[in-house]
Amino acid sequence: MTERSRFSFTISATDGAARTGVISMKRGDIRTPAFMPVGTAATVKAMKPVDVRAAGADIILGNTYHLMLRPGAERVARLGGLHRFMGWGRPILTDSGGYQVMSLSELTKRTEEGVAFASHLDGSRHLITPERSIEIQRLLGSDIVMAFDELVPTTSTRDEQAAAMERSMRWARRSRDAFLAGGKHAEAAAQFGIQQGALDEGLRKASADALIDIGFDGYAVGGLAVGEGQEAMFGCLDFAPGQLPADRPRYLMGVGKPDDIVGAVERGIDMFDCVLPTRSGRTGQAFTADGPINLKNARFAEDQEPLDPSCACQVCTTWSRAYIHHLIRAGEILGAMLMTEHNINFYQQLMAGLRAAIEEGRLAAFAGDFRRRYRKEA
Repeated sequence: MTERSRFSFTISATDGAARTGVISMKRGDIRTPAFMPVGTAATVKAMKPVDVRAAGADIILGNTYHLMLRPGAERVARLGGLHRFMGWGRPILTDSGGYQVMSLSELTKRTEEGVAFASHLDGSRHLITPERSIEIQRLLGSDIVMAFDELVPTTSTRDEQAAAMERSMRWARRSRDAFLAGGKHAEAAAQFGIQQGALDEGLRKASADALIDIGFDGYAVGGLAVGEGQEAMFGCLDFAPGQLPADRPRYLMGVGKPDDIVGAVERGIDMFDCVLPTRSGRTGQAFTADGPINLKNARFAEDQEPLDPSCACQVCTTWSRAYIHHLIRAGEILGAMLMTEHNINFYQQLMAGLRAAIEEGRLAAFAGDFRRRYRKEA
């Protein structure tokens, strides 16, 4: 048997702008379009790794910012790396920490060198540079390493957006150089660059051109799903993915709601991540084919239906809405566990449905049927 490839991407079918295929890596294949459950602090909250895999996930996401603060990247490395530490043997993508530094941290100071910030845990001061971000991801043993970038709100002025994009491209070059200097890790892992430019087509094109000139294994569309709304996001996705290489994976960071994902797949996106299925599971919201439902609501107290009658996951085939409602109202940990397990399964079933629809050339019908039912459109 030949050794598995470090990284390759094969597109097996297209339907309009949408694609389905496989990313092959040393730790396993990733079927695309793919949804990556978020394992912020070396755990997909309320889920065991074996159950995340059983739901259909091929890859999960880890968070550089949170893991560098606790338990520390150097400690994780001493303990054998993130895969061994958390008991997940398949691919892990780690984000660069840039978004969390700028959204969670107080007293940030951005310079050309990097971002100095105060920890949201204890106020201690830290500095993340492109080189340090890549070093942390190397210590964790990440399979897909993200370049370090600067995010500004889509409501910023065009000059502010342009300045942040241009700095992000300089940081992308430094991130790439640091990655390639990583020895054996660089020989086993892949690296994605991140397109920035807010909602501006010209800035997005300049960012894409700069990233392509540097050369990455895949490309992310960054800076969206930060409050601009679905219509504006889709407007950007009408042009942004097409500015990136067609033969490389395209990853939309931080997205999203199920109908966001369907619309983004239609526009050529291959990879997604979002905390929604896990966070919603802990707060009583279940995703179903007929739209989200809040199990805290008293109307479910004697409802003997499954969470989602069209779902075949273990939660839906074993327990009723009434039972899960009781667990949530009673503050029982099992309630969050069952809700999260169902939500992760729902997202993975959606991705499987999208892949099959693209393969069979029926994505438009699949997406239309999904939206009519999910949004309860007439």
